[in-house]
Amino acid sequence: MIRVVATTPFEGQKPGTSGLRKKVPVFQQPHYVENFVQAIFDSLEGFAGQTLVLGGDGRYFNREAIQTVLKMAAAAGFGRVAVGKGGILSTPATSCVIRKRKAFGGIILSASHNAGGPQGDFGIKYNIGAGGPAPEHITDAIFARTKTISEYRILEAPDVDIDTLGEVGLGEMVVEVFDPVADYAELMRTLVDFDAIRALFQNGFTMRFDAMHAVTGPYAHAILEGMLGAAPGTVVNGTPEPDFAGHHPDPNLVYAKDLYDLLMSDAAPDLGAASDGDGDRNLIIGRGQFVTPSDSLAMIAANAHLAPGYSGGIAGIARSMPTSGAADRVAEKLGITCYETPTGWKFFGNLLDAGLATICGEESAGTGSNHVREKDGLWAVLMWLNILAARRESVADIVRGHWVTYGRNYYTRHDFEEVDAAAADGLMNALRERLATLPGQVFSGLTVEKADDFSYHDPVDGSVTTKQGVRVFFTDGSRIVYRLSGTGTAGATLRVYIERFEPDAGRHAQETQAALADLVALSRSLPDIPGRTGRTEPDVIT
Repeated sequence: MIRVVATTPFEGQKPGTSGLRKKVPVFQQPHYVENFVQAIFDSLEGFAGQTLVLGGDGRYFNREAIQTVLKMAAAAGFGRVAVGKGGILSTPATSCVIRKRKAFGGIILSASHNAGGPQGDFGIKYNIGAGGPAPEHITDAIFARTKTISEYRILEAPDVDIDTLGEVGLGEMVVEVFDPVADYAELMRTLVDFDAIRALFQNGFTMRFDAMHAVTGPYAHAILEGMLGAAPGTVVNGTPEPDFAGHHPDPNLVYAKDLYDLLMSDAAPDLGAASDGDGDRNLIIGRGQFVTPSDSLAMIAANAHLAPGYSGGIAGIARSMPTSGAADRVAEKLGITCYETPTGWKFFGNLLDAGLATICGEESAGTGSNHVREKDGLWAVLMWLNILAARRESVADIVRGHWVTYGRNYYTRHDFEEVDAAAADGLMNALRERLATLPGQVFSGLTVEKADDFSYHDPVDGSVTTKQGVRVFFTDGSRIVYRLSGTGTAGATLRVYIERFEPDAGRHAQETQAALADLVALSRSLPDIPGRTGRTEPDVIT
């Protein structure tokens, strides 16, 4: 029996760059999940009898939300929902399954790299039939619907067993519980050289992959230790936990410090890698050599032809605006275009669908290609393994050789988290008001060449996205970027990006923060971060 339930709107159900994210207790409010899911369904057309893909990263409240979505999908008229066993399905695997099965779309239950647990974060994101995050016209429609919703529809039925593979009926709909790893692993086999990587491990190559108690554990165990023959124990923290075992599942140098320390020690394996809560981000560290996400994007693009899936070359590269210009230099040498987009993987979708780009990446540890429409952490790790197997060089040698060829982009990001939202908005507005007067001014010996508020004109559909971050460029080629992140759930996160290009190989051995010290100091004084936010130091430096 389908029950129609009267409801009233909740404030603030606006999807950000990666769906709706709030604290778990917010989602646990009566009708909160139901309102948002109904708003998704009300904003879509033509899905009667179609397939919906469903899964999440296993975080706290994942199982309860899955049952709600299943019963509402049955009430809405979907013909089938394919759900990962145990409710587990990484974000890139969701995209893979949507595309392989030609599903109508998918719902991902995750807050990505944000902390989990009863007081942690939760999220709901809708992905379209191409496999990528819903574009803005759909998320805008969903948000508009959340503000007017007066009822939702849900099937009255017992909960579905999502821990047993197979099919069961739910009203007139079929629920298929499937292996969340199989389709993804099959796709990876077509992209990278499994035989070469297997031989690499057989010849003594060592690795540690930290799954951070998050969703990529089952994938890494199956692919790295199972299919590729990495030694047992290569994958650590490989069992997904609802609270990520009390840790923060963000693969950066703060939350993956143990991995970094290991790779900088005498006991270091050849490669260290990690992925985040929902499996779409990655961390790459060689023995004694951290690889920044911006550099990793450029190096994967420069070496992509070594992997079977990209042996014919790549059509183009796309990077988010705050990501360093390292990829631009690779694109220039390859004779292809490097597209600069706003932050948010959905902006890469049109470029990938149109065949304009093949490799995409963001400085926030997201890298991917046209094999899916999400960033893909484990894919990036497998690409690095393929490159290492083909070149028979260390990570450090590959990185340093790349810098000699292309120059080095010294780059860092300083995050000021949970800043008072009004103070953060005031800082950004004050910067925007100064844009016209900044060119020509000299700060600490650095002359401003130009300053703007980044706008993106999509070359495929002509859409325009504005206010994507304030950029200040200097005459020596350096730049500082300021933007507010859309991935947090409390206050505002002010991200400050600092970059300087160094073509001289003799100056490539500097420590990053030291090489950027003058720009770092200027990045704080220029908008008066201490005075406006009360913060004198960032919470996270990457």
